[in-house]
Formats: sequence, C-alpha cells, structure tokens
Amino acid sequence: MTSLFWFRQDLRLTDNAALHAACTRGPVVPVYIWSPEEKPWAPGGASKWWLERSLASLDASLRKRGSKLILRIGNTGEVLKALAKECKANALYFNRRYEPAISARDTKLAAALRKTGLEVECADDALLFDPLAIRTGQGTPYQVFTQFWNRCLAEPAPPEPRAAPKIIPKPSAWPKSAALAELTLSPKFRWDAGLQAAWTPGEVGAQAQLRTFLKEGMAEYAVARDYPSRAGVSRLSPHLHFGEISARTVYHRVREALPSRGAARDSGLIYLKEIGWREFAYNLLIHFPQTPEQPLREKFAKFPWASNAKGLRAWQRGQTGYPLVDAGMRELWQTGWMHNRVRMIVASFLVKHLRIEWLEGARWFWDTLVDADLASNTLGWQWSAGCGADAAPYFRIFNPILQSQKFDPDGAYIRRYVPELAQLPNDCIHAPWEAPPLVLAEAGVRLGATYPRPIVEHVEARAAALAAFAKFRG
Repeated sequence: MTSLFWFRQDLRLTDNAALHAACTRGPVVPVYIWSPEEKPWAPGGASKWWLERSLASLDASLRKRGSKLILRIGNTGEVLKALAKECKANALYFNRRYEPAISARDTKLAAALRKTGLEVECADDALLFDPLAIRTGQGTPYQVFTQFWNRCLAEPAPPEPRAAPKIIPKPSAWPKSAALAELTLSPKFRWDAGLQAAWTPGEVGAQAQLRTFLKEGMAEYAVARDYPSRAGVSRLSPHLHFGEISARTVYHRVREALPSRGAARDSGLIYLKEIGWREFAYNLLIHFPQTPEQPLREKFAKFPWASNAKGLRAWQRGQTGYPLVDAGMRELWQTGWMHNRVRMIVASFLVKHLRIEWLEGARWFWDTLVDADLASNTLGWQWSAGCGADAAPYFRIFNPILQSQKFDPDGAYIRRYVPELAQLPNDCIHAPWEAPPLVLAEAGVRLGATYPRPIVEHVEARAAALAAFAKFRG
C-alpha cells in the first residue's frame, strides 16, 4: 500500500495535512518535481536560490525519520505515472495550490491519474480558512479587507497544528533520484552572498524565526513595523510562501503568546491581521484569476502608463536619486527582501512618480524577492497602483522625502544600503540635492557622480500623475 507524497509549496514535516494522511496509510515515497515550464510565472532567481536550500533542508529532516526526498525533473503527469509504476504505488497525496493555472492543471492531472487506477487525495493546507466559504451575505467574494477579515474571525478557529511524524514509513525499495545540483537552481554568477548572510531557508529556520519574533518583536510590532532600520517585523514571509511553516502554526503560536491586555496584545492582534492580508490575497486570486496580468478594476486597462526604460532601470538599480527609494531597491537586490513600509514607497514611486505600469514592478519583484508569492505580489502592486481591491486611490502619492524623514529619521536604513551618503548629517540625508555644497563636499558626495541627482522632481511628477489620472477619469 505504498503512497507517493508530492511536495510543492509545503516543504515541511510539521502540520502538513496531506503528508500526515499519507503516513497513516503505509509506506511513503516523498517526491519533488522540478517543472518550471508548466507555470505561467516560473520561479525567479531569488526564489530558486531559496528553493535549493529549502529542498536540502527538507531532505535532511526526512532522513532523520528514516525517509528521503526523491527529486525528479520533467512533465509532472508523466513523472508521477512513471514513479507510481516504479514504486508499485497505488495512491498519491498532495496539498492544494490556489494559483489559477496550477489549480486547473492539478484538476486535470488528478482525473488522468485516477483513470490509471491511482487513488488521488488532495488536502487543504495552505490557508487558515476555506477561501471558497468566505463570502459576503450576497454570496460574492469580498473586495474590502476589513470586511473579509472580520468574516474570517467569525469562523471557527483553525485546527491546532499537528506535530511532525516521528517516523515516515519507507518503501521496500527506493526509486532513483536526481541530484539537487541537476535542478540548476543556483545562480551561475554568485550574486547571492547577501542572501546567504540574511536567511536560513528550511523548516528549522522557519521555526527559529518564529521563536525570535515571538520573543523579541511581537510586543512592539504595532510601532516598530513601520521603521525599516529596526528588527520590528517577523520576516516569516518567505517561510510561509514555501510552506516551511504553516499559517496555522503561526496563528496559534501568536495567539498563545498574546498577553491578556495592553499594547503588547494589540501588537500581536495587528500582526495576525498581516496573516489575514495573506488570506485576502488568495481570496482575490481565486475569485479573480485574471489579476496577475490584468487590473481588477477593468477601467485601469486604459490608463496612460508611460514608456520609460531609463527610469525603470534607475528604479531597479536603486539609482533614482531619492535615498529611501534607493535604499529599498538595494536592500531587495542584496538580501532578496524589502521592508513592507518601503515596498509601498518604492511601488508608489514607480507607478506614480514615473507612471510606469504596475506589471513592470510586479515582474521585478517576482524575480528578486525570496518571498515572491503570486497572490501577495499581485495584491500589493494593484493596491499601490489603485487598480485592485481595497486599493490606495491613485491620487494618494507618497512623498519619498517626507516618508524618509518620518520612518528613517536618523538615516540608519539609508546609511546601511546607500553607503555613499553615510557621512551626510541627518537633516541632509533625506534630500541630498538640497544640502549646502560645503556639507556635500565634507561628506564626500558629488551629485551626478558618486550619487545621482533625482531622476524626477517630486512636485512636477506628482502634478503629472494627477493630471494623467484626471484625464483618464474623463
């Protein structure tokens, strides 16, 4: 009664619904299939870097329990059919994914495999609540977060997370496995030193990161989360994306750690709302499957976006001349991640100061973020562009100078990622082009040489964006 267990974005042993079910049935052959060509949004460079290390961590955990991870490369359906035959398996277990193209593929794949005589069992595992059950009183999907989250909280609490199986029953013989290096996930040119220094991919790293947040960050999260120089956020997003930790585990461990009253309790509840935003993103992706490529608000398909390759390149490289924007883009390039407050600022700058279409930003984030998630990436960019659900209106334009002064007042974040400005005093670092020439000289800053002048002027860019929006609205 051997079963195949198909790992995907659930690279953990703890609280893995389908894996638990497979282990209760008998011997299990765990498999991961590398088939990026089957996905319309294939994993980007940073995601592949993370995946390689997460798979290695998963294999190590499996081996401690008497099992191991089988790697295969190729068409998913053909690989699973061949593997079932090799192992004499009569069942396949996997956890559901919600990306529209993948969900449709999985439905067809399950039907085809059942025709071969294979039992196919799929579990809901990635989210706290059943996204198809969370609807308005009229039976329509929610498009406003607060209403959505309140509805979720009215549901019974998610089940408690299950412990990892102590032993994973192994088959009588193991099928062949590809070597991890054959997946060619590592970059040819080693740009990943910053990622290696910043992250510990895998289930062990995920659990450690959660413990650190609960101990050191949760109590002050409500305030600290807005300041990118502080360790005020959980940094669990890539671990959640790859399924190295379940949303249920995060939910229940946070709830358990909440004080009975006070600001620390409020901070924990605010953090849980961020988990709610992840749920909301998937709610939108499921009900509006066109949104990774098209605006939810259909009229924005006709918005007069600008063609600005030079501006896009400057934004991608962190060379806009606006220090907080540049710091964020360089943090992204160096570490594969960006603080959420800064994500909103750099996104606003791209779609409003430069009037470059949000899809360009979504594609860049997809390739460079270790937590690149189709649902969350789509929600975030459409929110910034004003064309999605519960979105910031297009006429809300972040002033990058004021945002810098407010959320990085001493310039610590800027100094970390834009070191050429490190010697500027606090009152000049947010807008170096306004600094007196002598101050610039003493700090070793030569505008246009060691650091760029602003590629657009804020007041003019804001006026142009508002004019474009007014014309667009007619």
